[in-house]
Amino acid sequence: MTTKTLDEHIAVTPGIAGGKPRIAGRRITVQDIVIWYDRLGTSVDEIAAEYDLTQADIYAALAYYFDHRAEIDRSLKEGATFVEALRRRTPSKVRRKIRERKRDGAGR
Repeated sequence: MTTKTLDEHIAVTPGIAGGKPRIAGRRITVQDIVIWYDRLGTSVDEIAAEYDLTQADIYAALAYYFDHRAEIDRSLKEGATFVEALRRRTPSKVRRKIRERKRDGAGR
C-alpha cells in the first residue's frame, strides 16, 4: 500500500491554475479551500463530498495555507481589490435596468 505524503497532496505548476498552489491532479487551489473552509464556514466533510476530495487533501491545503499564510492572504486581498476595481469600472446592467424601470414607472 502506498501512503501519500503532504508534498504529494499539493502541487504548484506554472500554467495551471495561474501557478497557484492547488490540490495535486485538480484545479482546486489552496485559496479555494481556504475561502470555503475559513471564510464561508464549510466543513471539511462538505468540501470533500462536494468536490470529490479526500479529507487529507483538504487538511494538506489548510496546512499549506498556514505555512504560507502571508503570501496567500496577500493574493486573496489582491484578487478582492481587482474585483472591486472591475465593479467600479463596469456598471451593473441589472442596476441600470432597475433604475430605468423605476424612472419609467414613476412617470406614469
